[in-house]
Amino acid sequence: MILTPSRRTLTRIAAWTLAPAAAAGLVFAAPAIAQASGALSAVQAHLKNTSSMTADFVQTDRNGQRLTGQLTLKRPGKIRFQYQKGVPLLIVGDGSRLTMIDYEVKQVQSWPVKNSPLGALLDPDRDLSQYAKVLPTGNDGVISVEVKDPKRPEYGTITMVFMRDGGAPGGLRLRGWVALDSQNNRTRIDLSNQKFNVAVADSAFRWTDPRPKKRGR
Repeated sequence: MILTPSRRTLTRIAAWTLAPAAAAGLVFAAPAIAQASGALSAVQAHLKNTSSMTADFVQTDRNGQRLTGQLTLKRPGKIRFQYQKGVPLLIVGDGSRLTMIDYEVKQVQSWPVKNSPLGALLDPDRDLSQYAKVLPTGNDGVISVEVKDPKRPEYGTITMVFMRDGGAPGGLRLRGWVALDSQNNRTRIDLSNQKFNVAVADSAFRWTDPRPKKRGR
């Protein structure tokens, strides 16, 4: 069942989409990197060969509350989470910053794209081996990649899931991701109806500022 979101739910949405991750500082042991190099190379190839993507998404929190919406992505650095009708929240990445706009309380918050967990998706030139590791899935058709900073546990963990798909760029399709914060609050994003390398105008990543305009002197 899809419920009307509470203020707490909206806060969690913003926290997990935008929370800084300091991904550039993550380093894992050489043996783990060697074992996972093939899978990471496949993910890197997918990212490099995907210039844009649109998809429907379902977001589920630890209590089973669900929100739906449409995702639009354009590399490098651009993304838009358009939530279902009735959710006064918009999240947009314009190429350099991720911004959360809350139209109900007329507030705007933003972070550098590179400091967000989503930076791993939005920058195809990043070397994944420097800040990510592959998790076992028990299924050769599924690749799970975890991004976590052991020095900053308050940033939590984000795990991206890819499925092998010969018709998708690089032979992989992003299925979604799972985020877990330091209080064990779990948020899951599931994608469907993915379309790759479609025309996406830069205007899709613009937004209207809800904050009152300051009057001149």
